[in-house]
Amino acid sequence: MVVQAGYEPADHSGFQPYGPNLRLVHTVHSQLGLGSPDLRVCFRYIVSDCDSLGILYGSQHYTKTPEEAAAKSILAGLDLNCGSFLGNHTENAVKKGLIDEAAINKAISNNFATLMRLGFFDGNPKNQPYGGLGPKDVCTVENRELAVETARQGIVLLKNSAGSLPLSPSAIKTLAVIGPNANVTKTMIGNYEGVACKYTTPLQGLERTVLTTKYHRGCFNVTCTEADLDSAKTLAASADATVLVMGADQTIEKETLDRIDLNLPGKQQELVTQVAKAARGPVVLVIMSGGGFDITFAKNDEKITSIMWVGYPGEAGGIAIADVIFGRHNPSGKLPMTWYPQSYVEKVPMTNMNMRPDKSNGYLGRTYRFYIGETVYAFGDGLSYTNFSHQLIKAPKFVSLNLDESQSCRSPECQSLDAIGPHCEKAVGERSDFEVQLKVRNVGDREGTETVFLFTTPPEVHGSPRKQLLGFEKIRLGKKEETVVRFKVDVCKDLGVVDEIGKRKLALGHHLLHVGSLKHSFNISV
Repeated sequence: MVVQAGYEPADHSGFQPYGPNLRLVHTVHSQLGLGSPDLRVCFRYIVSDCDSLGILYGSQHYTKTPEEAAAKSILAGLDLNCGSFLGNHTENAVKKGLIDEAAINKAISNNFATLMRLGFFDGNPKNQPYGGLGPKDVCTVENRELAVETARQGIVLLKNSAGSLPLSPSAIKTLAVIGPNANVTKTMIGNYEGVACKYTTPLQGLERTVLTTKYHRGCFNVTCTEADLDSAKTLAASADATVLVMGADQTIEKETLDRIDLNLPGKQQELVTQVAKAARGPVVLVIMSGGGFDITFAKNDEKITSIMWVGYPGEAGGIAIADVIFGRHNPSGKLPMTWYPQSYVEKVPMTNMNMRPDKSNGYLGRTYRFYIGETVYAFGDGLSYTNFSHQLIKAPKFVSLNLDESQSCRSPECQSLDAIGPHCEKAVGERSDFEVQLKVRNVGDREGTETVFLFTTPPEVHGSPRKQLLGFEKIRLGKKEETVVRFKVDVCKDLGVVDEIGKRKLALGHHLLHVGSLKHSFNISV
């Protein structure tokens, strides 16, 4: 396996360079076994993105010279640079004494070990096990079905008033499908895409279920400055149900192109509101996008009975959307990010990369871990056509750490300990972890899949997060079926927080575990 070090933008303190994450590189090398002489080790080399070393030196000025950037990156464990930066500057880095050839040889060894494992030196590639792979191996029945299943599992049901979904195929005789993303193809595969085998648009997927399906674009494109409201309203008023497929596309969000706000672009909000008002039957709003939108207007509109976020669902997105709307698939997706209100981006400069909130200037923080403001939808939100209950079976009430003589944290005023050391290795008896057990029951009338999220809220020390994901388990249960879900929680590794200077600490005091509305408090002491 190859690991690419991601970009890390500097926060306002300038702490982290917008280049390869050198701390991550070191962690992968030291903790995941990269560089082991055992060729069975999965992680064989680390690569940067194509311009990240140039940014490290040229844009963020993390080093004074390009040779220093090359040396620091290799010494941190980087093995390969996508691009020419290392090729242009490493030799001079050696001549200047910034790095020796042994470090370079180690990087080369990691790269060549991977080439050897892939059979690059075993003769004619066509004679090797995978030498005959081609397009015929991509568009197989199995792979196309995988595209459908991936799209199904990625759909997030955000609103479903009074169980309005799923729609009944026998009850819906006429269906109105409206919106700029209702009949798109390439939009569905997003940015940095491959070549699709065969597209099924939302319209095509829905037409397979409802014979009388009528389509109107409503808006010419996602950024439309005019909407054909009258035609769209007439169509919705004559149909048993209406599906609105709205959102974004690659003209407003992709690599190097950020959206400027969180509102639905163009006249989409007006189109949605007016069509919903005129619709005769239930209205399903489908949002196709990479990021979140402030759709509070739709969330609060009683005429809009259901809302789904489908991301960019891939070539088979239309099949998956229809399967969820008509109940052939029970949705189980969860939001992978927080959906913020538009007011958030109006108050906060989007160049501010600080995670933690700052009450002195009204900054609300970023991500589910630190953000303290109102959300449109929260990280982890997602509904099902059934319901699940959670019951705590096992979790500690107290964790008492034994300190050796080298530890100075013995007074009641002590707020935290280093999250490493003998006290961590034997935090719970002779173990470093404890177990949390939950009974999860499907209390509904149909089979469904539930993702169980275990969160923690640590004591308020060192700018700790308000919420932190410890783990998750995805389970499938038949109606009225139950099972036990188990989590292992390492006291220091999982419950530790990063202090103001980047050092991991274990906060003492009351910690809170929560799964949905279920909460459990326990105390860590010395």
